[in-house]
Amino acid sequence: MSRITAVLWSSVGKKILTGLTGLFLIGFLVVHLLGNLTIYMGPSALNGYAAFLEGIFDGWFVTLFEIGLIALFLVHISAAVAVAMLDKNRARPINYKKSVDAGGKSRKTFSSTTMIWTGVMLFLFILVHVWMFKLNVPHPEHGGHADYYSVVIDAFKNPMIAGAYVLVMAIVGFHLRHGFWSAFQSMGWNNDRWIGLLYTLGLIVALLLAVGFLLLPVYVYFFLDPSAVSHASLGGL
Repeated sequence: MSRITAVLWSSVGKKILTGLTGLFLIGFLVVHLLGNLTIYMGPSALNGYAAFLEGIFDGWFVTLFEIGLIALFLVHISAAVAVAMLDKNRARPINYKKSVDAGGKSRKTFSSTTMIWTGVMLFLFILVHVWMFKLNVPHPEHGGHADYYSVVIDAFKNPMIAGAYVLVMAIVGFHLRHGFWSAFQSMGWNNDRWIGLLYTLGLIVALLLAVGFLLLPVYVYFFLDPSAVSHASLGGL
């Protein structure tokens, strides 16, 4: 093991990796949500946005971005699991009898004590999400662009799928509530002056992202009339 690897995989290094990769992933969620908001603008907007991304560097941009995203997920998950399951067990082999907010820098909440479990659930969700809205999207055989809009609408018109997505987005909110501010704490921003502000900001970010994402299936299921959607607009892409 090289010296750099040893430093990164030390107890402090793993916490920094968890925090840094977590912030990058939150940044991705922000960009992803902004792109998904084009659903409100109709099929031309969403499919046009997807076509634009797929057209950058003849598709290499999306491919390289996805590889980098996978790498971020793997590092984040590996470091987080190592910190939660190994380091903390060595430091405290007997769990607390009661989980409460200890105040100050602790901020122990239901969100913080379930991070490993909500993280596992979100990882499994990502696999399903990629299959449904990436790998399962049919592409035209003779040119043209894939109809992502129809796939999304068809999925969210299913009450089971729409309900499941709302539930998962609530889990995203719980995960981010603790994950956002603790990421900065892991990187050294753990003085009392900053922690209170970051804790509040984390709550705001978690709410905005969770609500922003969960409103999409709610909008499609309750308010979008599929018979009024004109897929003829796809020809203008």
